[in-house]
Amino acid sequence: MTTSVRDARPGKSVRARRRLPKLPGNIKVRVGITIIVFFALVAVFGPFVVENLMGLSPTDVDTSGSMQPPSGAHLLGTTANGEDVFAQLVVGSRVSLLVGLVAGVVTTVLSVLVGVAGGYLGGRADSFLTVATNIFLVIPGMPLLIIVASYVQGRGGWLTVALVIGLTAWPWAARQKRAQTLSLRHRDFVAAAEMTGESRWGVITRELIPSLAPLISVSFLGAVVGSMFADAGLSFMGLGNINITSWGSMLYWAQNGSALTRGAWWWFVPPGACIALVGVAAGLINFGIDEVSNPRLRKPSKQVRMRARAARLGAADTAVPAQPTPVKEATS
Repeated sequence: MTTSVRDARPGKSVRARRRLPKLPGNIKVRVGITIIVFFALVAVFGPFVVENLMGLSPTDVDTSGSMQPPSGAHLLGTTANGEDVFAQLVVGSRVSLLVGLVAGVVTTVLSVLVGVAGGYLGGRADSFLTVATNIFLVIPGMPLLIIVASYVQGRGGWLTVALVIGLTAWPWAARQKRAQTLSLRHRDFVAAAEMTGESRWGVITRELIPSLAPLISVSFLGAVVGSMFADAGLSFMGLGNINITSWGSMLYWAQNGSALTRGAWWWFVPPGACIALVGVAAGLINFGIDEVSNPRLRKPSKQVRMRARAARLGAADTAVPAQPTPVKEATS
């Protein structure tokens, strides 16, 4: 029986897969994933359904009146210009989610490259990357984002806004990943990979990054939600591309149309609620990841609890009852 080269060599990919955690099937993770999948389906198929099957458009104006409350003709009412709020909400979900996704990917990739590479390589590379990270940390994030967004305003679409958010939001996550990498740098599995002749980038990609998968997942979800909040904030201040229908631009036009003072809750509550629901879903998924990465937060399974209860009952049944101490008779 011959042994292939793949079988003879250490199973690096197998070891990496074993270190990748599996999310628990608890209710929090299921609810979070369900909400994310729902909004993803709305962003992918919603505009087609609204525009082609329902015959609605986010820019069509209903001349019968403005600020109409929700009704059968307009499920979420109309804006001050008579535009359908439901159509804007569904069509705008694609832009808002794309901005969060692209900015989250850019933030996560930069933070992983800078943090993990700097923490593992050390020396001059770590010093250079740390100085660059500290420079970005010294500069206030939101003012820098506002300045850059003001400069590129009107020069691009949602992709430009997403790149601006992603390029200004990575330093804190990079520092966090660098600290975790320094704690893993001298572990046995890293030393074993180096002794087998693994290259530096091989150690980073095959050993360190899989070990940091829970932290990277939490950081990515936080970056997506934070990017959506940043996009909504920029649009609310008029610094984003307000001509593109998104949840942020809906809030901007609702504020300009005095929707709050005029009691038109159907104009500003739905986009704000959608952004909040995405944030809640990301938080629920993060709770599940924390339970996997931190054993002290992990709840025992039903089988484990039943075995522990049976062991306690068995120990109580087999315990020898204490014998009463005999009383000596008094002697006269």
